[in-house]
Amino acid sequence: MFYMRLVSVKVRFFKNIVDSGEVEVDPHVTCLVGKNESGKTAFLHSLHRLFPARGNFKFSVPDHYPAWLEKRHRMKGNDLEQEKVVTATFALERQELSNINERFGRNTLRNPSRITLSRKYSGELIYDIETSEPDFVSFLIDSITWVRGTKTRANSIKSIRELRSYAKELQQDEDEEKTKTGVDIEGILKDLLNESDDLNTSVWEAIEPCIPKFLYFGEYSTLPYSVNIARILTKNTDQLTEQELTARALLMIAGAEEDYLTNAEYERRKRELENVANAITTDVLKYWSQNPELRVMPDITQKTVSDKCGQHSVLDELKIRIWDSRHQLSLPFDEHSTGFRWFFSFLAAFSEFEYSDDPIVILLDEPALGLHARAQADFLRFIEERLAPNHQVIYTTHSPFMVQPDRLERVRLVEDKSQNTGSIITSDFASTDQDTIFPLQGALGYDLAQHLFIGPHNLVVEGTSDFSYFQVISDYFKEIGDRESLNEKWSIVPVGGADLVPTFVALLGGQLDLTVVVDANKGGHQKLNRLVAQRLLDGKRLITIGDITGQPEADIEDLFALNDFLLLFNRAFGTKVTEEDLKGNDPVVRRIARYHGKDRFDHGRPADYFLRARAEILPTLSAETMDNFERLFSIINKTMPK
Repeated sequence: MFYMRLVSVKVRFFKNIVDSGEVEVDPHVTCLVGKNESGKTAFLHSLHRLFPARGNFKFSVPDHYPAWLEKRHRMKGNDLEQEKVVTATFALERQELSNINERFGRNTLRNPSRITLSRKYSGELIYDIETSEPDFVSFLIDSITWVRGTKTRANSIKSIRELRSYAKELQQDEDEEKTKTGVDIEGILKDLLNESDDLNTSVWEAIEPCIPKFLYFGEYSTLPYSVNIARILTKNTDQLTEQELTARALLMIAGAEEDYLTNAEYERRKRELENVANAITTDVLKYWSQNPELRVMPDITQKTVSDKCGQHSVLDELKIRIWDSRHQLSLPFDEHSTGFRWFFSFLAAFSEFEYSDDPIVILLDEPALGLHARAQADFLRFIEERLAPNHQVIYTTHSPFMVQPDRLERVRLVEDKSQNTGSIITSDFASTDQDTIFPLQGALGYDLAQHLFIGPHNLVVEGTSDFSYFQVISDYFKEIGDRESLNEKWSIVPVGGADLVPTFVALLGGQLDLTVVVDANKGGHQKLNRLVAQRLLDGKRLITIGDITGQPEADIEDLFALNDFLLLFNRAFGTKVTEEDLKGNDPVVRRIARYHGKDRFDHGRPADYFLRARAEILPTLSAETMDNFERLFSIINKTMPK
């Protein structure tokens, strides 16, 4: 459930992280990729301790401060307990911001997109928000029904102290029966500011319930085969291990009743356990495609134990077995595969929070590591369908099958640079070593192999629209025979969007023969130019549409004469836009969107229509359109190595 979004995180002096810098977090799913011991787990552990959703996890200087720096910093006189280990920046969602504005005034919270929360090694939690007292006072004054003549002076008041002073004057006048104010300003302030009597504190107290807590799940969070029922149901959660917390969550599934679970009557106890089993089995099989014939079989055994004094007591133990219909046998939970145990255990742990009103951010440490590649794809689907719609997710991996090739903007690379620098976390694929980006290369290479686009000579374009226009018009030029078409050796590779072109080149530019064609924009292509400087791309093989049109801003659609593209657009959308309707000299897609009062439209629909109606459209294309495409094809062909 989203009340606030985690925007960025900064970690300092924690294990092998010296200073992570400000790490941007994706609004939905963030994937941390790096080698073993690179600092991925350290990042999650520090963030988890900021505001844990369960358990009692604290920072400890002896355990967590970078060992090679601890003595040095103590000798300098640094108070290590006062070091801010982790700082997270949050942004209020629209509804919660509306609630804050309704209570304190629209501009009282100055920057609702930058609310920070930090925790020190000492355990102290520090918040940082910016409020405007003058705006709050102005809002308060406007919301009060004043007696005639009393508001004029109030309008000039800018502070709570001045407002209180004025309230005392009005009260004194009322006591002396000079005027009836009918305004209890002190009472209004008390209602708004609560007991804190401070604006900053009061606004924070209103915001604090919206701050998400962090649910961490890793290797040591998986269910054990056997646990003590009385302990996990009666002990405070701060006293339980991660495994016991997961077992407790399992027992709470489907609203299991404690009295039933520990009931001496076998049938009553068994029925409650079956309710638990049915709920978790349905969830597991929805996303577990490896063996759909498994069934969870939790059971509670009772045995009599004696203490040192000879006193007898009954010990209830939860034992978990898994029945396999395919092989007609059941096995203890801890004898199943690591991947299955992790997946099953996480579902149990997550069930405690899935329908709760408490906002959480989910931190997954190497999820699905023990799963087959197809099962890892199942888990990615689980993240997208079950977790991400209501919770932000941050997970670590070094598996190429846990990286989504069409979501590379979500990836952050983690690399331990050196003892002095420590672990760094970045979205700059060109700045990290080949071992770090290997999972991304594997994911991208696998995806390309699946789509059969990759070849010896690759023409990289932004999207499928570019692919359609290039392929169809090049084939047409070959057919008519008097215009230059694309060399047949080219493999056209659409990478899924302009933002992904630099990523593709950074990952594979040093290993593949690439020519890149991109739209032209005023800001240039800084990332691509940097890749040219790093010799991951030959500068002569970076071509923009502006090289053909002569415009500082131009898209693939601007290669068409205006009337030619309007024909495609009108046929695709059933509209009647004319050349006279469009104003300006910017790219045609922007002019059309502006005419319709929209930010953008689906660029794929005209390309799709062109593909389907090519036999009808191609002979009608103007000389201007064909000249533009021929010039572009000629430039592209000249970049192919001899």
